[in-house]
Amino acid sequence: MAAYLQWRRFVFFDRETVKEPPGPDGAGGKPFALPPGIAVCDSGRGSLVFGDILRGAGLWGLCGARRGRGWRIWFLPRSLQLSSFQAYKLRVTHLYQLKQHSILVSVGEDEEGINPLVKVWNLEKRDGGNPLCTRIFPAIPGNKPTVVSCLTVHENLNFMAIGFADGSVVLTKGDITRDRHSKTQILHEGSYPVTGLAFRQSGKTTHLFVVTTENIQSYMLSVKDYPHLELDTHGCGLRCSSLSDPSQDLQFIVAGNECVYLYQPDERGPCFAFEGQKLIVHWYRGYLIIVSKDRKTSPKSEFAGNEAQNSDKQVLNIYDLCNKFIAYSSVFDDIVDVLAEWGSLYVLTRDGKIHVLQEKDTQTKLEACKSMLFRKNLFEMAINLAKSHHLDSDGLSEIFRQYGDHLYNKGNHDGAIQQYIRTIGKLEPSYVIRKFLDAQRIHNLTAYLQTLHLQSLANADHTTLLLNCYTKLKDSSKLEEFIKTSDSEVRFDVETAIKVLRQAGYYSHAVYLAEKHEHHEWYLKIQLEDIKNYQEALHYIGKLPFEQAESNMKRYGKILMHHAPNETTELLKILCTDYRPSGDSEGHGMLEGKKANSEEFIPVFANNSRELKAFLEHMTEVQADSPQGVYDTLLELRLQNWAHEQDEQIKEKLHNEALTLLKSGRFKTVFDKALVLCQMHSFKDGVLYLYEQGKLFQQIMHYHMQNEQYKKVIEVCELYGDQEACLWEQALGYFARKEEDCKEYVAAVLKHIENKNLMPPLLVVQTLAHNSTATLSVIKDYLVNKLQKQSRQIEQDEERIQKYREETTRIRQEIEELKASPKIFQKTKCSICTSALELPSVHFLCGHSFHQHCFESYSESDSECPTCMPENRKVMDMIRAQEQKRDLHDQFQHQLKCSNDGFSVVADYFGRGVFNKLTLITDLPSGKAVATLEAGLQRELLIHTKRST
Repeated sequence: MAAYLQWRRFVFFDRETVKEPPGPDGAGGKPFALPPGIAVCDSGRGSLVFGDILRGAGLWGLCGARRGRGWRIWFLPRSLQLSSFQAYKLRVTHLYQLKQHSILVSVGEDEEGINPLVKVWNLEKRDGGNPLCTRIFPAIPGNKPTVVSCLTVHENLNFMAIGFADGSVVLTKGDITRDRHSKTQILHEGSYPVTGLAFRQSGKTTHLFVVTTENIQSYMLSVKDYPHLELDTHGCGLRCSSLSDPSQDLQFIVAGNECVYLYQPDERGPCFAFEGQKLIVHWYRGYLIIVSKDRKTSPKSEFAGNEAQNSDKQVLNIYDLCNKFIAYSSVFDDIVDVLAEWGSLYVLTRDGKIHVLQEKDTQTKLEACKSMLFRKNLFEMAINLAKSHHLDSDGLSEIFRQYGDHLYNKGNHDGAIQQYIRTIGKLEPSYVIRKFLDAQRIHNLTAYLQTLHLQSLANADHTTLLLNCYTKLKDSSKLEEFIKTSDSEVRFDVETAIKVLRQAGYYSHAVYLAEKHEHHEWYLKIQLEDIKNYQEALHYIGKLPFEQAESNMKRYGKILMHHAPNETTELLKILCTDYRPSGDSEGHGMLEGKKANSEEFIPVFANNSRELKAFLEHMTEVQADSPQGVYDTLLELRLQNWAHEQDEQIKEKLHNEALTLLKSGRFKTVFDKALVLCQMHSFKDGVLYLYEQGKLFQQIMHYHMQNEQYKKVIEVCELYGDQEACLWEQALGYFARKEEDCKEYVAAVLKHIENKNLMPPLLVVQTLAHNSTATLSVIKDYLVNKLQKQSRQIEQDEERIQKYREETTRIRQEIEELKASPKIFQKTKCSICTSALELPSVHFLCGHSFHQHCFESYSESDSECPTCMPENRKVMDMIRAQEQKRDLHDQFQHQLKCSNDGFSVVADYFGRGVFNKLTLITDLPSGKAVATLEAGLQRELLIHTKRST
């Protein structure tokens, strides 16, 4: 129960007296006055409504109407132009103007005695210039003549309740504007006068509050039989009850002389100790308006408390029940009623004056009261006042800030931080944070920062500060609560939080955040660098999508390989063959696996040759089209292992593996690289295999020469000599330079040179002349055989010459005969078909004869014998070839003699392919002086050049 005297008083309303509108001459400004005698009034639909004005000259002068009988209802619009119509013949006792409809309900009398009539007026329709009366019915409950004490109508026009002085309540249900569609019945009977009625609509439920001088009851009209409940055992006087608006939950207000009570349909609510005899109670825009007798005058003893002498002073108080203050208070002379219309309050006094109370705008009210409230440190009241008047968030925030500053200066840091929290979103956070950076106030700062994050207004610096607060307080529970929010509730910068937690040593929390929000790099960095949990890091990478798993293995592969080589190798095998995330159970068999480039992961295996070999061998087995770098690295690795192995059996196995890899055909495009690797590791069989594949037969032979493998030199010549004949010549020169006894090998070479006629005997002798161990017996057989062959060749040439001479003599004789004597053709058969010759026939001087048709069929030229033509052409070709060779030789010799640069002439003829192939020696045999070897090679090159020339 709040004490009336303790409530703060404000002046939220401006009081003015309504003045007459200016006349045609511009005169005006006098107070507007109604004639005395107003009995009832109401307001709504843009007018103030009055009833039962006493007859008088002033009245008629005001309305300009003709004197007549009857009592009228008057309307006063905002323009202050009165209008009226006759409603009853005797008097008007009650008026009720609906707010949502242009319907006016009145109670009055047309006859003497107690016979009240209810009339329903439609103000939008006219009947002879007056509002249309749509319904008239008597208001007596049953047959009891009694006085109407109060009236109320539901805004939906389906309920109307009339209260009587004998304690009865009549309820009209249905369309109140028509007799045919409504039903009237007695709802309530009692022994105490009914002083107030009010309908309450909540959803589809309708209640009717009934208050008498001694009790208060609630009827539920939306249920059959209208059940009721007695709410209290005391009542109030006439016009001392009202219904609040939704701001007070549509409570029924009853004003007694000691207290004001609020009621719900099923219970009594709060009460307020407002002392004094209450005369009028209204509700207006969240305010409770009470007109009471001035306590300075002696109270009356009438039961209703609604009549007073003209000299009585009355106090009008406007209460704000939510914020518990008096918004306005003023003394008036004998108030008739208080009406609300056009956004203002109109106070009618008995002297006919109308006073208007205009509520100040929100900003003016707040400015007027804030200074006083702040001076008295009544911040809570200022806040409530601002909220009730719907002050914007900026204005509220400023009040919260000042309140927080006030509490902070008093040392109430807990209370201050609560007020500062209410400024979040408007006040710059740094203003508050600077005040609470002291270590003793860290819990207050934590509360503020928490709320800042909950409202998603924190930046990275705020997150850092909050997490540091948690770590300083060692409040693990709050820390976990902060970071373990659902994805939709994350209100902080996750990466910043991870950094702070890691720096503070809260690795498990940092890892949780990184994993939850898929910050893979931070997760792996913490696991590997701080926690050292390499197995978990590998497991985590295996769950990542392909692209992320690939990039993280490239970044952290070396660290993982160093600490968990086997597991890392297995993961890389999967990643480079058929990778599917380990956690993707649903799509594991549906989606096609992806594979990384295995060559890019070779650097990961630094200092882990065993795992590298296993990885590369796996890749070559399951993926034959692996990148070339995989095969190159595997070859190098196998050659290294072979070169450093001491066990002969294992070395032989490694030898076979390396050679098998070379023979796999994967090194055709990188022949030079493979050859260099084999040479670097002295892998003899690999070098020879690659020489053979590259058709580098001279290099094969020179390799054996360097190693002084004489038999191998001979074998190479035998294997590849047919493809490259100069091998035998190089072999002879090689053996000729050997000072040791190589007669056996020289003889074998000479035999092949002799059979193939590869070198002139003179060059053979000159070549072997430099070998001190090569005696004449070595080349004796070669020379004898060569000379014998040449002797036989000479004999054959002489025989051929003799034959050609004889043939030439014979041909010359035939030519002479042809020139000097006739030629007799005695052939009887055709030389082509061998049939007997018949005319016409063709005869040639060579002695061949042909049928004309045979000649024409087989001959290619009319001047040549078809039989002799092939042989003749061979002879002619030989003659032309000899002439060309003679011309070319002569031309070459002539140019060589006449040219200043003979070398360019030789080079030009080399370019034309005139000379035989020139053999170049690229590898030098070992074990000899460099100068001697160079001299020998130069000599051999010169011999070949001379011979070709």
